[in-house]
Amino acid sequence: MFVRDLTETLNLGRKLSRKLNPQSIVLLQGPIGAGKTSFVQGIAKGLSISEDITSPTFALSHHYNSGKIPLIHLDLYRLETISSAKEVFFSEEEEASQSKAILVIEWPELIEPFIENFWKIKISYGKENGRYYEIRDPKNLLTFS
Repeated sequence: MFVRDLTETLNLGRKLSRKLNPQSIVLLQGPIGAGKTSFVQGIAKGLSISEDITSPTFALSHHYNSGKIPLIHLDLYRLETISSAKEVFFSEEEEASQSKAILVIEWPELIEPFIENFWKIKISYGKENGRYYEIRDPKNLLTFS
């Protein structure tokens, strides 16, 4: 799916939020600046979260509890080892399970082999502007075209 701008990115995130349930896991892959955090902002809008959504690159995670479903936004970009990524992931997954939150993870490559039943979103740059999104549901079926 091709999106032209920030507005379409936010709308796509909103659309996905309607398909997510408590304890859904969403993996976001894409290069720096592709719009991963903007996509999470769209998910948050769809969940009626009132807080500002910012990148958790330095904090590693942000928790948002004001919406219909809580959201945990995790960013593993700065983690270099599988063991440190797994430690952070499993801690946040436990929190998501207890609070019935949706867990969205940017830069999930180190932990993807250890996760089951997740949504996977790959974002890539368009030739001029815009982004391409490939979205797969937990059963690995293409859910958006």
